[in-house]
Amino acid sequence: MLFNRVNWEKLNGLIPVVTQDYKTNKVLMLGFMNKEALKKTLKEGKVTYFSRVRKKLWTKGETSGNFQLVKEIFLDCDNDTLLIKVKQIGNVCHTGHKTCFFQKIL
Repeated sequence: MLFNRVNWEKLNGLIPVVTQDYKTNKVLMLGFMNKEALKKTLKEGKVTYFSRVRKKLWTKGETSGNFQLVKEIFLDCDNDTLLIKVKQIGNVCHTGHKTCFFQKIL
């Protein structure tokens, strides 16, 4: 099972999650999950993250309606990061952008 393969120990029970559009492969955001968030994501088919600031689960779109519907989930070669391909409903970023990575530096 996926839970047994994930290395939850590197970040004290959290893993980084890269979220990507399943059609365009555009990177949408980076978040974190704990086991409970991953279980809820798998059960409901909507991405749920763990907020490191608020110390609680949050399902993307629960207040904005901008849900992330799970299409595929990949575990990286070190078993400590997830890539989740989603169908994004609406914009991703709280600033109203389609991705959280809109500030080009180089």
